[in-house]
Amino acid sequence: MAHRPVPDRRKERAHPEAAEGRRPEGLTKYGLVLACVLLAAATGRLSAQTGDRPPIDELTAALQAKYDTVGSFSADFEHTYAGGVLRTSVAERGTVEIKKPGMMRWRYTWPEEKLFVSDGASLYSYIPADRQVIVGAVPAGDSVSTPALFLAGRGRLAQDFVIAYDDEADTPPQRWALSLTPVRDDADYVRLRLVVDRETLSFTQLRAIDFQGAVSTFTFTNLQENERLPDTLFAFEIPAGVDVITENGFRR
Repeated sequence: MAHRPVPDRRKERAHPEAAEGRRPEGLTKYGLVLACVLLAAATGRLSAQTGDRPPIDELTAALQAKYDTVGSFSADFEHTYAGGVLRTSVAERGTVEIKKPGMMRWRYTWPEEKLFVSDGASLYSYIPADRQVIVGAVPAGDSVSTPALFLAGRGRLAQDFVIAYDDEADTPPQRWALSLTPVRDDADYVRLRLVVDRETLSFTQLRAIDFQGAVSTFTFTNLQENERLPDTLFAFEIPAGVDVITENGFRR
């Protein structure tokens, strides 16, 4: 069994042009899959009339209250990625299932098949065409260092973010957009942009801006809340014959 050092991911994030290949983005870009972030949809209504903007503290409290009632959800998603050092532009589609605490399954179906699974302790990144699996540990504690961790039940809105209304011109009139700036300095992103439905508080879009200026946007449809998702859905079995990269080395 051969071993070789695993590349320093922190250095690759700071200098992506020096990284070999395109696989590190599987644990950073997609974690908006690694991570890797859905505020759960809500069924209640905010006290303000449609068209009015409630005080940001009131809206934040309402979103957190609804988020706390949702233990699992699934959705279809479209993921677009643009900008950054390499100035790339990508559009992809797939499905996602999330079950609190910490379990996620992101399955990309177009244009390339990809799978990102977290069982709450480990995160698996698998791209069949590469015949390679990257295994990483889910950060311990209450860290919301990636958007995906927040989606999977980590963190509190008012405690972990500075929140304000986001008035970008592309916000539909039936939506509210919020800007979330992380309080802690361990985040992989500069800020998040959260778009919710005014009537139901359903989460419809999540956007992350990283330190190289790249913008990663997830748009969600067909959202289903509190489904009975078995834990086995989030168990990943490493396929035979693939290379496996972990924090401790490389094996076949």
